[in-house]
Amino acid sequence: MSVRQRGGQAGKKVERPSSLEATTDESQVLQQVKSGVISEWDYKFALFIITSIAFLTRFWGINHPNEVVFDEVHFGKFASYYLQRTYFFDVHPPFGKLLFALMGWFVGYDGHFHFDNIGDSYITNNVPYVAFRAMPALLGALTIPTVFLIMWESGYTLPACIVASGLVLFDNAHIGQTRLILLDATLVFAMSVSVLSYVRFYKLRHAPFSRKWWKWLLLTGVALSCVISTKYVGVFTFLTIGSAVALDLWGLLDINRKYGALSLPEFGKHFGARVFGLIVVPFLFYLFWFQVHFAILYRSGPGDDFMSPEFQETLSDNIMTASSVGIDYYDSITMRHKDTKTYLHSHPDRYPLRYEDGRVSSQGQQVTGYPFNDTNNHWQILPSQPFPEDNLLGHRVKSGDIVKLRHLVTDTYLLSHDVASPYYPTNQEFTTVSLEQADGDRFNDTLFELRIEGAKGKSDFKSMSGQFKLIHFPTKVAMWTHTTPLPDWAYKQAEINGNKNVQQSSNIWYVDDIPSISADSERLKKEPRKIKHVPFLKKYIELQRAIFFHNNALTSSHPYASQPLQWPFLLRGVSFWTQNDTRQQIYFLGNPVGWWIASSVLAVFAGIVGADQLSQRRGVDSLDERTRSRFYNSTGFFFLAWAAHYLPFYLMGRQLFLHHYLPAHLASALVTGALLEFVMNLDPVALETNIENENANGKAVAGKSNQAKANYGKGATGGQKRVVPAKERAVGNGMLNLWAMTGVVLALVIWGWWFFLPLTYGKPGLSAEEVVRRKWMGYDLHFAK
Repeated sequence: MSVRQRGGQAGKKVERPSSLEATTDESQVLQQVKSGVISEWDYKFALFIITSIAFLTRFWGINHPNEVVFDEVHFGKFASYYLQRTYFFDVHPPFGKLLFALMGWFVGYDGHFHFDNIGDSYITNNVPYVAFRAMPALLGALTIPTVFLIMWESGYTLPACIVASGLVLFDNAHIGQTRLILLDATLVFAMSVSVLSYVRFYKLRHAPFSRKWWKWLLLTGVALSCVISTKYVGVFTFLTIGSAVALDLWGLLDINRKYGALSLPEFGKHFGARVFGLIVVPFLFYLFWFQVHFAILYRSGPGDDFMSPEFQETLSDNIMTASSVGIDYYDSITMRHKDTKTYLHSHPDRYPLRYEDGRVSSQGQQVTGYPFNDTNNHWQILPSQPFPEDNLLGHRVKSGDIVKLRHLVTDTYLLSHDVASPYYPTNQEFTTVSLEQADGDRFNDTLFELRIEGAKGKSDFKSMSGQFKLIHFPTKVAMWTHTTPLPDWAYKQAEINGNKNVQQSSNIWYVDDIPSISADSERLKKEPRKIKHVPFLKKYIELQRAIFFHNNALTSSHPYASQPLQWPFLLRGVSFWTQNDTRQQIYFLGNPVGWWIASSVLAVFAGIVGADQLSQRRGVDSLDERTRSRFYNSTGFFFLAWAAHYLPFYLMGRQLFLHHYLPAHLASALVTGALLEFVMNLDPVALETNIENENANGKAVAGKSNQAKANYGKGATGGQKRVVPAKERAVGNGMLNLWAMTGVVLALVIWGWWFFLPLTYGKPGLSAEEVVRRKWMGYDLHFAK
């Protein structure tokens, strides 16, 4: 049985050029491209000038202010923790923070300063802050030539390259973020290198599996790993590159593709190579940075509380495991909630008969969460069935035991029942009952199962290290609390209730103290503790879960938080630092002129796409095939990068700030440069189409016919083809207009950068009148009066 193939006669073999012939043709073309690039001195000169200005704008006055600024309190602190080998917890992956630690190590810094407060002096505390700030400044400066190279490698004219890189070069937000100890410079640089590497890789698509093809594929993967190893929003860069790769693979699967169909084994090789280079390699590098993270941070520190007791046992000097004591039945204990640190507490006051919403309570004794140590926090742990009188003591509490809890001060027993809690109608109320009721008809309601986290079998229940969930035995709800205080009738203390979602990580408690234990108890005698070994993947998975949980929990309000809709129009900035005596301030804000131009161009691009699609529906070809391909494939790729780095933020519920738009802004700058060239109706500089064919006499013949396009690697007249550089094709009025437009755009952007420069560099101080002049969109600047 034969399989019919679309686009050809059944059984007819699709002819391809021989591998030797194809390789020869491609080598000639690539050699011509290389020669063309070497001769393009104007591009190289512009690149040198732009790179020099980038270093100047990023490093000028980098020592000011000599105080802790904004989020330097976090990332400077993390660098100090690395240098002191002290374990900490952060919601971002480790790569960007490790770079700061590396810079500190280079200059011999010991990590003694912990960057506790904004405004703390670096000079007084002898901190090499300029070295720390030099790392993001270096990466920020290198981002500019990377943007230029993206445009150059994509075949755009020199003015288009200058416009795209100039929008980032003279942007106050990019400058402001790269002059401080912050992660975004690393993120944006790695994102731009990812795009550049993929462009280089895509240009080699006709020389698959060559050494350069593999080089740029793997470099793309490494750059992608650096993006996501800095911040998790780096997944948007994966989305950008992944979408382009998916479209490329879809084209390779086409049996009617221009350069011959691929067999399924050949397609499988392409697919496998991309999976390896763009998924496996980035993931391995991503894991590598976590391995480095764990290897460096072996001492107990402020991050201990975020991790399980088993994880904490891998850290030296850990207080929790060092002070852990086994708990016996009939011990008096105090219990604290892991997240909120409130004690399980009770007092004689009762729940009100009715709550504000009209619901009725049990009017039982209040069980609440109390933030301070108090005798009302003391509970006696009892077995569900009493031991014989002659063998009452010395029985260790173990994981999985069914226990009862007696409140010592009021001599009542903890209970949960099917009555709604004060704040959560779906959660159960916690209260206490007398001994008579606890031994009578309410006996079952006083039973709780003790589930120790990570326990294997019947593990001993210990103070501090024995984190547990207290599960009500009859109804299977977990004891839980939260941060919203109860009304005045409960003295603003925390609510305790029964959570039906038993798996929720916020159900965890631990025993803080055993007040009843005697000072000479054998249980207090400690043996030298050995550091426990936990497999890397187990530690990685636990940390990953903690990161995602706390990242999603960043929902509280912030005075300078903003919404994604505000970012393209630059409606809101962020106050980083102020100094009252000099009236100096650093206000994180983009260059309004540049942002509004880029945002307008994005709208123009969408309008052109809509108009082109509509005209095609009506049978009108407004664009020729080559221009349309260029417009959709190249400029469209940049637009995809913008959308992938911007639109997903609308789905997030966490705190968002203006700096989250920086990768998308860089992509919008690429769109602006590309569209500016398109509007001027300049022919694109492309590897396959931007050629001239030379006949035997050396006369150039434009190779624009379909036959010429089909004869890839050969001249239409039998001669050799020559790549035509941009400066030869972009001539005449079109080029003059493009240069004029470039000059106007750059002039406006440079003026906007200069006007807002005092807010970016923190100096000079501005008078009230000067501050008011810069409140264009009602920016909440300081010293306006």
